[in-house]
Parts: sequence; C-alpha cells; structure tokens
Amino acid sequence: MPSKENKQGLFDSLGRASVMGLHLVSGIIVGCLLGYWLDKWLGTYPWCAGVGLIVGVGAGFRNIWLDARILLRQGEQDDAGKKRQK
Repeated sequence: MPSKENKQGLFDSLGRASVMGLHLVSGIIVGCLLGYWLDKWLGTYPWCAGVGLIVGVGAGFRNIWLDARILLRQGEQDDAGKKRQK
C-alpha cells in the first residue's frame, strides 16, 4: 500500500504534467494577442502577429521543457530515495 508521502508526490507530479499543455497554449495565445495589439497600434498587420505566434510557440515549448526537467529531477530523487530505503 502506498504511503501518504508517495501519494502526495504522485499528485504533485500529475498536477505538473497536466499543466504542461496549458503552458504551451497560453504561450501561443499571449504571443498572438501581443502581436495583434502591436499590429493594431503600428498598422503593420499581419507581421507582428506572425512574429508573436512564433515567439509564443517558442515560449510555450520552453515552459514545457522546464516543467519536464523538474519532473525528471523529481523522479530521480524519488528513485534515489527508494534505493536508499532498500
């Protein structure tokens, strides 16, 4: 039977993993909206929106990369803790 600490670690990991997709989508939306706003202000449609889309995709993937690194570190720490207990 899993201990209370293991359940908490599992829920933390699941929560972080479920937010990863949201990070990708939010980066794209923010980039596009900022680009669209700049286009309206500068009158350069669609250039800033396109650049904003590209920057948003890059920011979203960067956020996913950072979250994945945190999940991997947590998994390695959990594995090391299990090995020490044996």
